[in-house]
Amino acid sequence: MAAAALAENATGATPQAGVRLGLRANLAQFGLLVAVNALVGGVLGQERVVVPLLAQRVFGLAAFTSALTFILAFGAVKAVTNFFAGTLSDRYGRKPVLIAGWLTALPVPALLIWAPSWGWVVAANVLLGVNQGLTWSTTVIMKIDLVGPARRGLAMGLNEAAGYAALAVTALATGYLAAAYGLRPAPFLLGAAYLALGLGLSTLAVRETHAHARMEAANHRADRLPGQLTTRQVAALTSLHEPALSAASHAGMVNNLNDALAWGVFPVLYARHGLSVAQIAENLKLSPSTVGTHLFHVKQKLGASNQSELTLVALHWGLIEA
Repeated sequence: MAAAALAENATGATPQAGVRLGLRANLAQFGLLVAVNALVGGVLGQERVVVPLLAQRVFGLAAFTSALTFILAFGAVKAVTNFFAGTLSDRYGRKPVLIAGWLTALPVPALLIWAPSWGWVVAANVLLGVNQGLTWSTTVIMKIDLVGPARRGLAMGLNEAAGYAALAVTALATGYLAAAYGLRPAPFLLGAAYLALGLGLSTLAVRETHAHARMEAANHRADRLPGQLTTRQVAALTSLHEPALSAASHAGMVNNLNDALAWGVFPVLYARHGLSVAQIAENLKLSPSTVGTHLFHVKQKLGASNQSELTLVALHWGLIEA
């Protein structure tokens, strides 16, 4: 996003008349985007409990390595999509990218409901990875566009809290639906409803926020940076060369890896120990919900917009060493 701001500044774009930065000035759109990201989290939550059990009970995948292929496909695609989401949103606008993310996921519930083989489930998770990479990233960008530099921590915290809380609630709800009506189709009908509502709100109610980014870029001074950075340079800087940013990137990768293993392994492990589907849902809902709540409070209090800025705060206070 820093590179995007530099690009906008370099083009000399001028902000549109009537555009204002700040949470109070954009409260309605900000709240709408929080709700949209909750739907994004809910779409992912439909799989949290049910899909690992499908692997074991419907498709007979006894080995964890085979069952985890859907998470590997999801994670790889989401990582690549995350990487390009900012560039796409600068080139085509935030709203078109958000809508494209919703459209990509429309076949997912049907693929999961009628999948005759495990390959269909993996294919559904490829589409889900694109959906999550585009929609989650874009809602973050749009909130930060609206609030400006002063409230980025609040914007990021609310975004993460809404997404993870909805994921947890949906995981619990789909667990109860699966316990009452079976693993298919009932749990995935909830996901289909989320998709329809998210696409409708994004198309009809969400407004483009690119002009807000241009306004901030017009007032942004980047004297300390050696000119405009390319995407390759930003990736190398944040992943390898800059100690604080690379540490945050690696920590985030490990955190996501832990979450992926919990997503794929815990439901099957609980099932093998005799827990019902509803009990599995009760156990799994705690992790993402707790993560979302703590991320929100920490980022709001420290004014950090992401894990990289949290790392910089920790370095400043001597909590970690570079």
